[in-house]
Amino acid sequence: MGFAGAMAVAMAVDALLGWPSWLFARIGHPVTWLGRLIGAIDAAWNRDSDPPAFRRAAGVAGALLVIAISVAIGWVLQSLLPWGWMEIILVGVLAWPLVALRSLHDHVAAVAKPLLAGDIAAARDAVSRIVGRDPATLDEAGIARAAIESLAENASDGIVAPVFWGALFGLPGILGYKAINTLDSMIGHRNERHEAFGWAAARIDDVANFIPARLTGFLFVLLASRRSEALSCMTRDARRHRSPNAGWPEAAMAGGLGVRLSGPRIYHGSITNEPWLNDGARDPLAADISRGLTIYRRAMLLLAGILAILAFA
Repeated sequence: MGFAGAMAVAMAVDALLGWPSWLFARIGHPVTWLGRLIGAIDAAWNRDSDPPAFRRAAGVAGALLVIAISVAIGWVLQSLLPWGWMEIILVGVLAWPLVALRSLHDHVAAVAKPLLAGDIAAARDAVSRIVGRDPATLDEAGIARAAIESLAENASDGIVAPVFWGALFGLPGILGYKAINTLDSMIGHRNERHEAFGWAAARIDDVANFIPARLTGFLFVLLASRRSEALSCMTRDARRHRSPNAGWPEAAMAGGLGVRLSGPRIYHGSITNEPWLNDGARDPLAADISRGLTIYRRAMLLLAGILAILAFA
């Protein structure tokens, strides 16, 4: 945990500044840069005319290339930095764009605000920015459920996981993880185009998120007011989720709030029958999004505190 202090710095800077819109307009964002590279490889190497085995091999090569480039850039940048506390601070500042602490909070809060005011149309528009399900089919419970699930899952993928790998390996670790996560979000889908080509991206992402997802779940358990229910739901229902990792923070959040999450949903006009997490509990409401955000803020503060303690220890 040699770079734990740097990750605490990254979290603090992101909590204060986020990623300003004027900066995004000028230079974009590291994830968008990765996205362009992945998109170019997908367009050039994922050919419909190739057999599935060849497309899977191409996907493995493409994923490893993107990860290797990202790790190499991180290693070069880190090797140029001075040693000591200055290195910790600079690594934290360079890692700042890769920690989506404030962005996640603001996007979920943007769903809660209109929903609390009874503006279903505005809430549907806000939730459509963070989930892929059809917003027109969602009522208050569906919108709240989608927002809370996104909050729980992305707390792991967007903050805990990059901070975990960054604390272990510095810039190479956090850049390598963001490459893995971006690959999964772009090509790790079970559809006709990416079933074979995105196979490696999805499997690598599962491995990279194994520990962070469970760590996120336990952070939620510790900071929920209903700790025993959160722990019971997580240990009982996490493995029922379609994802080997997302079920841990989502189930912990479901138990901590006393609501049911996951369940059937509609994507592109088709119903996907997912099992319920915390089945038998009530459906979430707008106020539960705000309660979920409270657990999230406490968990992220605890994580930052643990990182600071590790740095000074």
